[in-house]
Amino acid sequence: MVDNRYATALVIGCVLSALATVYLSVAVGTQHWYRYCSPAARGEANMSELRALHDEFRDGEPDEKLDSDTLFRLNGTLGLWWRCVLVPDGGHWSKEPRDVKLVTECRSFTLPQQFTPKYKEPGNHNSGEDMLRTYLWRCQFLLPLVSLGLVVLAGLIGFCACLCRSLSPTLGLGVLHLLAGLCTLATVCCYLAGMDLLHRVSVLPDHVDGSLGWSLYLALISSPLHMMAAALLIWAARSHSQNYYRMTAYRVA
Repeated sequence: MVDNRYATALVIGCVLSALATVYLSVAVGTQHWYRYCSPAARGEANMSELRALHDEFRDGEPDEKLDSDTLFRLNGTLGLWWRCVLVPDGGHWSKEPRDVKLVTECRSFTLPQQFTPKYKEPGNHNSGEDMLRTYLWRCQFLLPLVSLGLVVLAGLIGFCACLCRSLSPTLGLGVLHLLAGLCTLATVCCYLAGMDLLHRVSVLPDHVDGSLGWSLYLALISSPLHMMAAALLIWAARSHSQNYYRMTAYRVA
């Protein structure tokens, strides 16, 4: 028999876990982790330059320097698996900016590209590998996958515990959720540190501003939700265990 307090804690913990998982899944699948606000194109020369930059971004080989310059100049957004730019619909670069409808064009990072080394000077392979940026980049896309994997594992264990009508695995579920929250928090930290280092080696052009996007905030919110779920599950497991042992000792006595 489970005390109502413990049952309530379990239900609230499950709801918090579900919310955190949904938030993190949406954050991983969207590209709005960081966004750039660029000035509108002015003059034929500027438009031609932007068109050439976009053509290289769309058709050329992936390159950190090219990708960064394109994102800076074309109101780009960057995520864990996507990079997107705003371009004129239908390729009408010759029209005035106020007459052009802008559409979002995205390119995804393939798995091999996620493991591509970062260099001290972006785009210059002779400058030497920047180990810190390389491993920050790899951690920022591996850690959320680890976090989601831990939650899925916790869900499977919880489902089996429900079938067996046992509260014993709840402590383990709490630990898994705590690790998931820490992995998510580490993801955000790695991403912010990586973007800061990128902007140190790739200076933003004049009148271009960068800001954090809503996808990053979703990931940031999911971390404390996982930790609150972990706290409730651990409390319910330990309190129920202590109560059970006290009742057993009383019956023996």
